[in-house]
Amino acid sequence: MEGGRKAIVREPEIRVNERIRAREVRVIAADGKQIGVLPVREAINMAEEQGFDLVEVAPNATPPVCRFMDYGKYKYELKKQAVAKKQKVQLLKEVNFRPNIGEHDLDVKINRIREFLEEGHKAKVRISFRGREITHPELGRELAERIIERIIDIGSIDLSPKFEGKNLITIIVPKKK
Repeated sequence: MEGGRKAIVREPEIRVNERIRAREVRVIAADGKQIGVLPVREAINMAEEQGFDLVEVAPNATPPVCRFMDYGKYKYELKKQAVAKKQKVQLLKEVNFRPNIGEHDLDVKINRIREFLEEGHKAKVRISFRGREITHPELGRELAERIIERIIDIGSIDLSPKFEGKNLITIIVPKKK
């Protein structure tokens, strides 16, 4: 991007009634039956007689495909579908532990992981070792096993515990309902 300008991403324009550019269009009735290939003017008149708009649904076809429908309702349905797609995003939430964590702190963090899993998100468990703690990796593995035991009823292991540098990492995904 030059000069700090942002690119504007436009969704493809849906042509309706007089905005349809083709001479002829393949027309589909509101009930889904094919009417056939008609001149645009005639198709628009037929749509208006039935109380609908002529909406171009497949502009790249030859001839373009148009359908009799309520355009406002169609736009609403498209918006609803876009929102539904966005809602199904699964996030990766991270919870950090230390190998010598207290029992109460462990309970609080495990409850947090359970909340993430119930919301449908993945949980990344990171057990961080500082200084000479790394000389006792078995403490981290034991802690990871304790965590897994306590959340296995609502989650399953996506990545079993493994070391990445001075961190022991595991990823837990929610079980399918």
